[in-house]
Amino acid sequence: MDYTKINEAGLVLLGCGKMGSALLEGWLNQGISASSVYVVDPKPSDWLSGQGVHINETLPEMPGVVVIAVKPQMMGDALPQLEAFVGGSTVFLSIAAGTPISAFEAVFGQKASIIRTMPNTPAAIGRGITAIVGNEATSENELKTAETLLQAVGQTVRLENEDQIDAVTAVSGSGPAYVFHLIETLAAAGAAEGLPADLAMSLAKATVGGAGQLAEDATEDPAQLRVNVTSPAGTTAAALEVLMDEKTGFPDLLRRAVAAAANRGRELRQ
Repeated sequence: MDYTKINEAGLVLLGCGKMGSALLEGWLNQGISASSVYVVDPKPSDWLSGQGVHINETLPEMPGVVVIAVKPQMMGDALPQLEAFVGGSTVFLSIAAGTPISAFEAVFGQKASIIRTMPNTPAAIGRGITAIVGNEATSENELKTAETLLQAVGQTVRLENEDQIDAVTAVSGSGPAYVFHLIETLAAAGAAEGLPADLAMSLAKATVGGAGQLAEDATEDPAQLRVNVTSPAGTTAAALEVLMDEKTGFPDLLRRAVAAAANRGRELRQ
């Protein structure tokens, strides 16, 4: 990836928690110069202090990108220090959950290029997927710049409009927690059938991880992959008869779970 323009103009990272750290590590590994990165964080970690980036120093006059990675409750105190960059060519890229574009426009104005994103926690190992959407002032080149930065930790997808963010949050943002719970419950079910708990957990982790990778890599869709491993009247078919029950199985359960997450996201925006 070509980071020449970012290296020349500089990049500001406001907040460097888990997601900010994952992004920074990806950027440094893929070619962004540490000397071009300015991090603003009240409690820099030991890891951050050892990366060679500028920490809590005077910011560049007009950075190419400002990445906003603070918690929503810290926005009020954090955003005013960025107002000096309004009116130039700076792109404001938010990875902060729950903060709509309108909140940034209220501070920076509607002419500022503002891109809202929804990453997820597998970004920590370079396997994330991040949805992005820009305001009306954002150009195609600016969206491509955002994609370049975010692809340092995984895949990116573009949204048609910001209203889709709540559904994205419910599927991919919160989704890793659903998968972790699946591993928990699959292991517990194995233990209930007589397996040692540690063995059941090893089997569950490897099975979910391997199946996920297979689903990503395969040309066939997940429904066909399911069919491929289901022998008629076999053990898998017996299990799927339970899991695919429309009233008590995965279809209804996940519909309700995703709807609950999406609705909560909408409530938090009010």
